[in-house]
Amino acid sequence: MISILKYNEVDKETIFARTQATMNVEQIVSDIIHNVRTNGDKAIYEYCEKFDNAKLSSLLVTEEEIEEAVNLVEPKFLEILENAAKNIRKFHEKQVRNSFIINDENGIVIGQKIIPVDKAGLYVPGGTAAYPSTVLMDSIPAKIAGCKEVVMVTPPQSNGKVNPVILAAAKIAGVDKIFKVGGAQAVAALAYGTETIPKVDKIVGPGNAFVAEAKKQVFGQVSIDMIAGPSEILIVADKYSNPSHIAADLLSQAEHDKMASAVLVTESYELALAVQNELEVQIPLLERSEIARASIDNNGKIIVADTLDFAIEISNEIAPEHLELCVDNPFDYLDSIRHAGSIFMGRNCPEALGDYYAGPNHTLPTSGTAKFSSPLSVDDFVKKTQYTYYTKEALKRVADDVAFFATKEGLTAHAKSATIRTEE
Repeated sequence: MISILKYNEVDKETIFARTQATMNVEQIVSDIIHNVRTNGDKAIYEYCEKFDNAKLSSLLVTEEEIEEAVNLVEPKFLEILENAAKNIRKFHEKQVRNSFIINDENGIVIGQKIIPVDKAGLYVPGGTAAYPSTVLMDSIPAKIAGCKEVVMVTPPQSNGKVNPVILAAAKIAGVDKIFKVGGAQAVAALAYGTETIPKVDKIVGPGNAFVAEAKKQVFGQVSIDMIAGPSEILIVADKYSNPSHIAADLLSQAEHDKMASAVLVTESYELALAVQNELEVQIPLLERSEIARASIDNNGKIIVADTLDFAIEISNEIAPEHLELCVDNPFDYLDSIRHAGSIFMGRNCPEALGDYYAGPNHTLPTSGTAKFSSPLSVDDFVKKTQYTYYTKEALKRVADDVAFFATKEGLTAHAKSATIRTEE
């Protein structure tokens, strides 16, 4: 059963404690990366057979396989995927940055260019758990950014094929190449390249502990989006909230995995009790009840605060991945929320809207990193280059200042490079 904690009666360490990953995978992942770097495709085929029970003849998903997969997906779901993709594009197109140029001083031009990364690599979980939503969320911003090539990796099923809904989503999103490989070996392949799988410039997308560790280890060789921890939801709710709705929303994250964290913060002890009871009613009805039970019992909590404003301050300290603000006038509180990956406003906005359909991205900072990190966006797939131009006359006006500054740092060659042109 979920714990109810009164803020003033429990130590802060208990209030703000986070789920701690216990699996140590560092050496295993390091060995996998080394094997892929050394043996390329051969290592990938061996890992597919070992971990996915799939004996493959080719890693690349063909156009024929994609068309076959699309035909297997029910038309209603294809329509829903198209609508979701439309919403995601609409939101992310607003994120596009523009280059700029400043030339308002005589003889001086400075500016900044926005340039997409050449190749983006998307990791999409597959196998028994298929997430077409991740395909849309990770690939559409890359395409909007203008990446020349968007490459997707996803684990094969034991029959050697990729889950049809994954391929259908990839076709709708415009993914350029798809490869049948998952796990740390997929991340290694994207980071270093193999005979078949191209090396990319940035790797994005969620995965298990092995995938997260692999992204951590290849960072620097390539860029990554973030190191994702267990999924989180925090709900700030007032006394007028419907406890069955709150319980359902907490369970929407608890069913992800046993390490997921579901937290309610409220000023109402009566609501806390009602939600606690409602969770016991709903958990046995879930298909993934065993996972949800472990998550709720081990990592879930209900925090009772004195006021709703203080509940929001508690949320800011936790900095959750998903924050639901279940009150009548949520926009009155929006400015008070400083740290959250994505905010769901009001009583009719379950977090599931963001997972699948609304448009804002669902690849979000976890484990409190929302204090300094942002959701996946078009910005993740571009880089900035700046440039400077001075005429001889413009340089002459500032050369002495530049040289003076350089000498203060003890860098006389810097100083000379500025003044030598004015001495000629």
